[in-house]
Order: sequence, then structure tokens, then C-alpha cells
Amino acid sequence: MKSVVLLSGGLDSTVSLAQALRESEVVLCLTMDYGQRAAVREIAASRALADHYGLNHRVIPLPFLSEITRTALVNRDARLPGPNREELDDPGAAARTAAAVWVPNRNGLFVNIAACFAESLGCQRVVAGFNREEALTFPDNSVAYLEAANGALAYSTAGRVQVLSYTQRLNKEEIVHLGQRLGVPWNLIWSCYRGEDKMCGKCESCRRLLRAFQTAGLPFPTDWGITDD
Repeated sequence: MKSVVLLSGGLDSTVSLAQALRESEVVLCLTMDYGQRAAVREIAASRALADHYGLNHRVIPLPFLSEITRTALVNRDARLPGPNREELDDPGAAARTAAAVWVPNRNGLFVNIAACFAESLGCQRVVAGFNREEALTFPDNSVAYLEAANGALAYSTAGRVQVLSYTQRLNKEEIVHLGQRLGVPWNLIWSCYRGEDKMCGKCESCRRLLRAFQTAGLPFPTDWGITDD
């Protein structure tokens, strides 16, 4: 079994990559650059992870995505939500945060681009980093989305490429536990929406990552530059 992995350098995609290496031959890691604030850091993290595992890595520029949306992920003038820990599980607050960082059909586009590469490289799988926790507010993380995507890929790829996520049915803490068992190099990942020297520790992505590490009883790697949630 051969795979193409969608790798952003964050928690979910990195752990999915580590598991994919156990279950398939990973032929290529793809990182998307759509003008997001953290593009440089995500690319650097993904490249470092690919190098760590001895894998091929490619960056796909998608500048049009930043041109058609004013999401806070790409619009530096927009306020990037910084929910507190209690708001992470509040449906209303989570929905507002999701709306602020939504990018039109982002995961749908990424999966289909990866499927193009998978088919051309003779791979049967596209591996993505989805999770149960964020599927509550991001429907393109959900099991239903994955099933629908696979239904379409059965028609749009000659080799019936399928997308899967080893983290999709897990919450963030469970993903951290899995990554720990797989020996993920936590110091290399980048999960922050911002693209600064260190992870901010305040955006939703950072908050979920830090909570997961705290509840899992693991210290934050010093490379993150975060000492307190």
C-alpha cells in the first residue's frame, strides 16, 4: 500500500503521517501554501518532519485561495480569535471562531489535489489529519465528509484512490497519546495560526494543542516557546 500524506506540520497531520508510515509506503508529503499567516512556519515544520522521516516533500502554491477570502487565517488586518480554554467546548464560541478562520472548500481542494498526485504516483491512499474534536464545528473534519469524498474519488480517480485519516475518530488528547506511542518528534511540529518566531499559545489551534498536552501529562517542548497556558 502506498500513500500521499497531506502534511501541514501540525498535530493531527503529523501523527497521521507517523501512523501512515506503519501501515504503508509514504511516497510523498504535500504542504499547501495558500497565503496563510503561518505558511512559512508550516512549510518549515513540514519539511523538517519529512527530513526526519526521510521522505519526499513538495509545497503546492495556491495563491488564489487568499484572493477569494478575507478569513483571519490570511487577512493580517482581521482579528484572529483567541478563545479561552473554557470556550473551546462551548458550541456558540467554537462556531464563531470557526467562522472567522473558515477558508472556502479548503480541505475539499487539498484532498483532490493530493488525489491527483496519488493517482499519478500509483498510490492508493491520501492520508489527512482530521479529528473528532474539531469536526463539531468544521464539517470537513467529519466522518460523513470523508465518506462523501471517497464516494466522489471512486468516480474521479481511475485507481479509486481513497482518503483516510488515522486521527479522525480521536480527540486532541487521544491524538497526543497516539503520537507519543509512535515517537513523534514534538519539537518539530507547528500548530499555531500565527507565523511568528514561537507559537502564540492563544489562538484556538494552540489552545487545543496545549490542553491536549496538559491533560495527557506531557510537558511542552521548549522549541515551542510556551511555558504557560
